Amino acid sequence: MAQVNQTELVNFQKRDDDTLWAVMASLGKKSRVAEVFRNRAAAISDMTWRTQQVQAYADFLRRSGQPVPQYSLAPIRRTDLPRKWTPLPALGFLRGEYI
Repeated sequence: MAQVNQTELVNFQKRDDDTLWAVMASLGKKSRVAEVFRNRAAAISDMTWRTQQVQAYADFLRRSGQPVPQYSLAPIRRTDLPRKWTPLPALGFLRGEYI
């Protein structure tokens, strides 16, 4: 008779996990989801790129009187995304509208 090792753990991950990583753009107290990713590494990479873009254009944004967005990460569920959500460009404005 074969022995069964009962100390092995079985990982039961939910396949329909709707948790995503959001790159959040903030101006003061107002924030908006800039982009979403399935994994944290991709979100960190995007946040780093967006931060570099803002730093490169920060002087231009300030001279033209435009706000400079700050970026952060946050877990988000797919159901928490706004219904008509669209990704936000790196510098924080879209079609003349700011975050």
